[in-house]
Amino acid sequence: MTKTPWWQGAVIYQIYPRSFADANGDGIGDLPGILAHLPYVAALGVDAIWLSPVFTSPMRDFGYDVADYRAIDPLFGTLDDFDALVAACHRAGLKIIIDQVYSHTSADHAWFQASRLARTGPYADYYVWADPKPDGTPPNNWLSVFGGGAWEWEPRRRQYYLHNFLLSQPDLNLHNPAVQEEILAIARFWLDRGVDGFRLDVANFYTHDPLLRDNPPCARADAIKPYDMQRHIHDRSRPETLPFIARLRAVLDAYPDHMAVAEISSDNPVARMAEYTSGPDRLHTAYSFVFLTGPLTPARVGRNVARLRAEAPDAWPSWAFENHDVPRSVSRWAGTRPPQKFARLLIALLTTLRGTAFLYQGQELGLPQADLPFEALRDPDGITFWPDYKGRDGCRTPIPWTDDAPNAGFSSATPWLPIPPDHRPLSVAAQEADPESLLHWVRRFLSWRRAQPALLTGEIHFLDLPTSLLGFTRGEGAEGFTLIFNLGEAEETFSWPGAAPHVAFDLGAMLKSRTAFLPAATGALLSGTVKQK
Repeated sequence: MTKTPWWQGAVIYQIYPRSFADANGDGIGDLPGILAHLPYVAALGVDAIWLSPVFTSPMRDFGYDVADYRAIDPLFGTLDDFDALVAACHRAGLKIIIDQVYSHTSADHAWFQASRLARTGPYADYYVWADPKPDGTPPNNWLSVFGGGAWEWEPRRRQYYLHNFLLSQPDLNLHNPAVQEEILAIARFWLDRGVDGFRLDVANFYTHDPLLRDNPPCARADAIKPYDMQRHIHDRSRPETLPFIARLRAVLDAYPDHMAVAEISSDNPVARMAEYTSGPDRLHTAYSFVFLTGPLTPARVGRNVARLRAEAPDAWPSWAFENHDVPRSVSRWAGTRPPQKFARLLIALLTTLRGTAFLYQGQELGLPQADLPFEALRDPDGITFWPDYKGRDGCRTPIPWTDDAPNAGFSSATPWLPIPPDHRPLSVAAQEADPESLLHWVRRFLSWRRAQPALLTGEIHFLDLPTSLLGFTRGEGAEGFTLIFNLGEAEETFSWPGAAPHVAFDLGAMLKSRTAFLPAATGALLSGTVKQK
């Protein structure tokens, strides 16, 4: 029998290094801080960590603007620190995947510094350059995610360069075979250092339309950013990206038991996930913003999970409710429901859907979104679009390790982002002291889940239930499970035919005979698969 890859059904814990733990007292988290707290991560029952960027960077986008792909930024430590963390992860039974940003670099990168000087030379075509229109304006109407146009004038070349994000993040020209070779060599460098795979930042932004055609408009009444007023058919999700994806997959396949997960940002996220993961020459898995934005409803969950299964039967999905780019899930979705109780339900739901689950640091504590004043913001995206959009700082505040220490035990210095007062009672130390806390529950649940093959790789079938209830089965027959989640704000009931089921794990529902009573923010996790008439 073929061995199931480690990442299928895994729970991967995202660490945002700036905000995890500071070991050297400068107010910014670092690699030694992560290493010191690795036993905490291992005790959660997760299978791997995803490490957000720690490479040399001017930090204008906090590490997603890479100036040297093969070096660790001194803010975070050294290559020796990185190697020590990889080794410690493996000793603890954890895999480690690292962020790779192949769409763009920092303007400080040596490649760009050379490329911007002249239209000739070995690095001249490493980035996306274009002549102006006859009137001097940019070559087309493409916009930056972070505001304004996506083109910046370079007087030394008398051309515009493309930047889908900050103007200090020029886009690499992955149409250039030499750039592809550079990127593949970088991938091998980190694989040779022992990492188990990659999280690929904005993977569907790798190539652009060579004809530089204008994007058509997109009629969105709710758009806060001009970027969302276009259909991005020429500046992302291009078919020219897929041959490079195949080359990257071939590199990964030369390292047994390694993987890559793509981040997909698209107007049609499920279709793009299918496109980037279906077939042996595509990526191992992908996640999108389908559950990182918008409402959480039973119909929306069922529709998107089932659609991906239908469009790409051989693809393996990944799902996330939180990451470093979006508001915390309890703040987005809890409503009138008790936040800690609802946080428990969300983690149970996320980790029982068919796929790989990504937990974001602090999600196991039920941290809400931090409401920061404008003067505390560091995120250029939030600063630009305040107050309609407050940016990403509110989900990036440091982990509260203790409730009674200065800076909540994160650092001996003032942290780079303030720690909200309402995070202190949810600290690791406070929850360690409470056996009924969310943290203890997460440990129990993930430890139990890890031993259930049906919840790791079993098939999923959705049930036809009342509007506020989300139900599905995993696996088949007595070895499978039936899961029901009340995503509404009032109590619901659910009855089924046949014998009374057995509660496999307590999610708060009350069972009487063949009926489950589910107050808001509770669920039922039952042994065996219910068959509806």
